Amino acid sequence: MPVSNNSAEMSSITPVEVRHAQLSRGVLGYSRTATDNLLEAIAQSYEQTWWERADLRDEVERLQSELTRFRDMERLLRDTLMSAEKTAEDVRTQARREYDLLLQEARLKAREIVMEAETEREKVRSEIRSLRSARTELRSSYRSFLQAALDRLDDDLDEAPPAIEGATVELTENGALRRLEPPDDDPSEDTETPTHV
Repeated sequence: MPVSNNSAEMSSITPVEVRHAQLSRGVLGYSRTATDNLLEAIAQSYEQTWWERADLRDEVERLQSELTRFRDMERLLRDTLMSAEKTAEDVRTQARREYDLLLQEARLKAREIVMEAETEREKVRSEIRSLRSARTELRSSYRSFLQAALDRLDDDLDEAPPAIEGATVELTENGALRRLEPPDDDPSEDTETPTHV
């Protein structure tokens, strides 16, 4: 490649171009101007490459820093997600335990209520039987009492003196029997004789 004197054209020179550079020759060797131009082009290209390389290194460091930051964020998000999943699972497990416990307590309470109701029902049935038995006994007792009173009344009437047999008898308010005589009898015998039963 022939080297030109324009340094602007030589601002980006490749190693291959340097190796194949053909400098013009002068009396004492290579042309000084062509050599200086080539060196200037190489220096500019090297400097440009150096800055580009520095810029690229800075960019790589920035990208690596961002990548590290993103990886940290990813790890934090993953840890947070795992923690949230674990917390959710713990909450579900705790809720299930509480549900089972409440269900068990409700079943026990229902059994207690049923047992209390059964006990109360049996008490009521027993009380009903007792009342029925007491009613039956009371009826029997009243019957016996009334039968005894009737029997005593019959006995009292059977044992009454003959003068009372034909007489009419009435029960007074205090429970005494009073003999009533017919009106056509002797008025001197019109006295009432109370008889207690």
